[in-house]
This record gives sequence, C-alpha cells and structure tokens, in this order.
Amino acid sequence: MTTAEETAAEVTEAPSHRWLWPSLAGLLLLALLSMMTGKYGGGPEPLIEALKPIFGGKTDDPVLATVLLNVRLPRVAAAVVVGAALAAAGATYQGIFRNPLVSPDILGVSVGASLGAVLGIFLSLPVLAIQALAFAGGLLSVAAVYAIGVAVRHRDPALTLVLAGIAIQALVGAGISLIKILADPYDQLPAITYWLLGSMTAITRFDVLSILPAVLLGLLPLVLLRWRMNVMTLGDEEAQTLGVDTRRTRLALVCGATLITAATVSITGIVGWIGLIIPHIARMLVGPDFRRLLPASMIAGAAYLLVVDMLARSIAAIEVPLGILTAVVGAPFFLWLLTSGKRGWQ
Repeated sequence: MTTAEETAAEVTEAPSHRWLWPSLAGLLLLALLSMMTGKYGGGPEPLIEALKPIFGGKTDDPVLATVLLNVRLPRVAAAVVVGAALAAAGATYQGIFRNPLVSPDILGVSVGASLGAVLGIFLSLPVLAIQALAFAGGLLSVAAVYAIGVAVRHRDPALTLVLAGIAIQALVGAGISLIKILADPYDQLPAITYWLLGSMTAITRFDVLSILPAVLLGLLPLVLLRWRMNVMTLGDEEAQTLGVDTRRTRLALVCGATLITAATVSITGIVGWIGLIIPHIARMLVGPDFRRLLPASMIAGAAYLLVVDMLARSIAAIEVPLGILTAVVGAPFFLWLLTSGKRGWQ
C-alpha cells in the first residue's frame, strides 16, 4: 500500500465519539449552573419557580420569571452559541493554515465586524442596523484579504493570507480610532468602547435567533468537508494527490468560518482568544482528527464562555466585559504556547 493510500485509509476510518455524550451532559449541567448564577434569582429554587409557567403551573414571582427567562436564558443561550461558533472557526482556521497559533482574527473578521458596528453606533442607527453593518464589515474584511491572497500568486498562499490579514487589521483599526475621535465623548464613545470589549449584557432572545441561520449556514461546510480538512492538514501536495481540490475546499471553509465569526461578533462585540486557545486545548484532548476536533472544540468553547460569563457577572459589583476576562486567560496561554515549543501541527 502506498503512503497516499495509507493516509486515505487513516482519515476515512470512523473516529470514536464515546466522549461526546458525557461532554454534552456536562455542558447542559454547566448551562443550568449559569442559569442559577446571579445577584438576583441565584440558586436552584428561583429557577424552579421561574420554570413553573412552562410546565403549566403558576409562578408566585412574575418579576423573577421575567428576569430568568427573558434576560438570563437568552444570555446563556448566546454564550453557548457564540463560544461554540468562535471555537469552531478557530479550529477551522488553524487547520487551513496548519498552525495552532492562528485564530479567527487573523483574517480581520472580528476587527472588520467591529468597524461596521462602531460606524452604526456613531450614526445612532437601530440595533438591527448595527448588527447588519457588523456582519457586512466582517465579510468585506475577509473578502479583501482573500482578494489580496488571490492577486499575489507567486508567494505562499497561507503566508500571504496571514500578512494580508495583519495589514487589513491595521487599516480597519485606524478607521475605528478615527470614529472614536469623532464620536460624542459623553454618549457614543463609552458605548463604542464598551462594545469593543465584548459583552452579553444587552443580549435578547431576538439577537440569538437572528444569528442562528448564519451560524448554521457557516457550520454546514465545516461539517460536510471535515474529511477533506483532515487531508488538507497533511499539506496541499498530499491533499491534491488524494484528489482534493484544495483551492475550492479552502475557499468554502474560509467562507463558513468567517460567516459564523462575523455573525457572533455582530451581537457580542469582540470576545477574543476563544478561537485560539480552545481548539488547541481540544486538540490536546481528542487529537488533530477534525471529525473529533470540531465537535470537541464547539463543546469546549461553549463551556468556556459559560464560565467566563458567570465570572463576568459575579466577581465584581459591576459587570466585567468579557474581552477582559478572556484576555487574562488567553494571553498567558498564548505565551506558554510560544515558549513551550508546541508549534507543530501534529
């Protein structure tokens, strides 16, 4: 059997998913714990009281039911969706670039979405329009990066995309800084600054439902092409030997990962580091096989953001922005990656 045939046999072998259901059960318990965490309505008894109307009963505290079901429940759902989506995007980008130090921000998606949202806040547009601008900004950024990558054909395509992403981030960051200078310092500037730090304070049920179609659509190529992703991590030449169209596969994966990143950033702001550290942790737990890595990253990302969100609304008198907490954990982890020499893909 040739090397290519042996490789094809390895990547087509069905992976074991015995860890999946216990992990999902743990995530469900964590979500219930998040529902019971808060300065108002904390503990299991308020949650049971709030759930009575759902099962045909009558609650004695309608205010409590409103807080838990209309405020905290959408927030918990958003943490699960956003954490899972950002981790899935990170695992995909790291697979495409064959580098565990790459994150979704590398293509300028987050900063592009930020520019769109900041522009919407500056123009005092309604929330829906701000989300639409954020979504368009993310897509335009990655389109610009990819166009540069296509135009520069004589260089390494992965390296070109990374460098183009850095340049676009700098350019878009300058645009955000200009808007912050022009913004009203008493109203718009605090709103812009707080949004850029990442928060789920104002998340509503509508926000979660509005991004679900985009997230599911973006996840579709990641799930369908998981076998090809495994092959592409071996290198373009090896993948092409096995019959994979690396150019089209990479384009589909980049579009899917970008779509889910832009959709989540449009409602939460920038929640950094999840796309970097979670896929790496998942890879250490289940290995580099993308068929296991993708669901493991999504579950770990959802669990991680649930924990971060519980800390954000519990550790101080005021709510701490999510971006601050994720940076506190993510930056030391990134430095450990750099210094430990764990840079190889396998």
